[in-house]
Amino acid sequence: MNKSTLNWILETRNSAYCFGINDDGYLINSYWGKRKNEKTDYPLPIQKAGWASFDSSANVLPQEYPVYGGAFHHEPCLKITFVDGVRDLVLVYDSDWSSQNEIRIKLRDTYYPLQVILHYKTHANYDLIERWVEVINKGKEALTIERIFSAQWHFPEQQQYYLSHLSGKWGDEFHLIREALTSGVKVLESRRITSSHHHNPWFMIDAGNATETEGEVWFGALAWSGNWKLATEVTNFDMTRISMGINDWDFAWKLNGGEKLITPSAFAGYTQGGFGQASRSLHNFIRELVIPHGANPHKILYNSWEATFFDVDEISQTRLAEIAASMGVELFVLDDGWFYNRNSDHAGLGDWWPDPVKFPCGLQPLIQKVNHLGMDFGLWIEPEMVNPDSDLYRAHPDWILHFPTRERTLARNQCILNMALPVVQEYLIEKMDHLLKENNIAFIKWDMNRNVSEPGWLHPPGDPKEIWVRYVQGLYRVWGELRHRHPNVILQSCSGGGGRADVGILHLADQIWVSDNTKALDRLQIQHGFSMAYPAIIMEAWVTDADRGTLPLSFRFHVSMCGSLGIGGNLLHWSEEERNEAAYWISHYKSLREIIQLGDQYRLGYYATQYMSKDFQQGVLFVFNIGQPVQATSVKVRLQGLRPEAIYEIEGLNEVKSGLDWMLKDLVFPLELFESTVREIHQKNE
Repeated sequence: MNKSTLNWILETRNSAYCFGINDDGYLINSYWGKRKNEKTDYPLPIQKAGWASFDSSANVLPQEYPVYGGAFHHEPCLKITFVDGVRDLVLVYDSDWSSQNEIRIKLRDTYYPLQVILHYKTHANYDLIERWVEVINKGKEALTIERIFSAQWHFPEQQQYYLSHLSGKWGDEFHLIREALTSGVKVLESRRITSSHHHNPWFMIDAGNATETEGEVWFGALAWSGNWKLATEVTNFDMTRISMGINDWDFAWKLNGGEKLITPSAFAGYTQGGFGQASRSLHNFIRELVIPHGANPHKILYNSWEATFFDVDEISQTRLAEIAASMGVELFVLDDGWFYNRNSDHAGLGDWWPDPVKFPCGLQPLIQKVNHLGMDFGLWIEPEMVNPDSDLYRAHPDWILHFPTRERTLARNQCILNMALPVVQEYLIEKMDHLLKENNIAFIKWDMNRNVSEPGWLHPPGDPKEIWVRYVQGLYRVWGELRHRHPNVILQSCSGGGGRADVGILHLADQIWVSDNTKALDRLQIQHGFSMAYPAIIMEAWVTDADRGTLPLSFRFHVSMCGSLGIGGNLLHWSEEERNEAAYWISHYKSLREIIQLGDQYRLGYYATQYMSKDFQQGVLFVFNIGQPVQATSVKVRLQGLRPEAIYEIEGLNEVKSGLDWMLKDLVFPLELFESTVREIHQKNE
């Protein structure tokens, strides 16, 4: 930091982010883009700006963390009401602290005993900046926080930017949308107490000329699993910025004297390598620094839901396990229906112990049989939910989210437990801990099959509108405690598919169940969109019976092999020929698994995906004929990610060429409609 100008520079491997304080005391963003050769090459903060009497400097300057107050009229990051009714913040620089990769800027209000600490941390190898905010009430009287975002990101002045984001709904998640930004505010958000199927807390911004392989791209994600908001604003001065953080819809937080509130982290980065490199930066970061068991490839699982639904017992599951093991499956997952009084979705949620009729000796005999077959054992649970027909609900009807004067809405015949209540957290920790201690369980599929309604509670410690944050904090506490007690267990985040897919939950979960839709053609689109933000290792993808009889088994396997492979069909109905073919593809996937799960992904279109090992010596290419263009009997692709000077051989093409030559050559694969192929890529020793 240059003390004389109060200017800060954050550098990553290929990018830089700069901000400082101008003469009027504003904290101003001055640069975000390609890393320069010398620190003196970066611009200093803009000193003066204004436009008549209608737009002060506060409106025209790119403030690093603008607050509600004074003559500022755009999207603020922080809004507070003090005990005397004043709704105006005036923050000034107080002090700073810095290390090699972190900066903290302490601001204070000019009148009230309030501190705001802006945190910045570089993840240099991933070209990412992490930001979060800490608000501290240094006084004795309470104040109310009405908005608190984690960051605002500013883009270089440009006439036109394009926003890429993910949208959808249950069973149809992760549609990639790219749209031009125009004057005003574009809001993406969740109001559903999860990150939701409908939008994802992730973005990319480009200036209109970026492609998958080249061009400037700014990108980011919010590490939060509850209500969130992303507000993209183009001002009347053609300034573009994105604010992101906890959703301020129906939100308020009472901050008592001596207390503080810390926001979730917002991550953002810059690349000149196009959308593909932006994705790979996030992929590497999530895989290497976020998920708990990142360096370990995931096992191939079988899930018994489609075979037996609620009609489970030791005999039926053992038969399925025997078939799965014979095919090469490594993890057998018992889904819904195993716990007390669970014969349909009308009863049982909340009573987390084995049903004595279905499992008179508990789960251990089944687990022992599964382990004897050479497989790990996994289990489905839905701890955040409760059926009215359950012992838990009958004992504690006040534990659910509800308003006393309103009817309690059921969805899938269930209510939502109030995870903000410590007593609920303790109950779930005790039940899940006991389950994991008493049984050799290696994998947990944690589901959540509805969205919020009647978000009330009787005796909140602060403002009732804190529920949106305290719920997620409670969820993180339960997951965190279980992770601490059982560090080797793999946790999967599922919310009716991709309803809780975000960087926040990935600090605790190793996998995401991407969608309840397992139709192979639909999954290609879903997986393409998912890959914009998230790596293949966390993307669990099943081969099921959804397309049985209409799409080749090889096609369905190839689609699922693009992520963390699983099988979910009714194996009792599979022919011997189908089981043998499945065993072949399972074996083949095992030989490619490390490349797919731990390597770099290159999107060649919805219809083709390529993965390369980190040393560039091995790769795998998946190509699908999905009928575009109509009646086409071949698919054309062009490879990426090869070392230009290295020599490669592509399986089945009978040619040896340099990486550069391969990447300049259109590869044409003769494929009939709904046929697919998988080809290995090998670097040849010179």
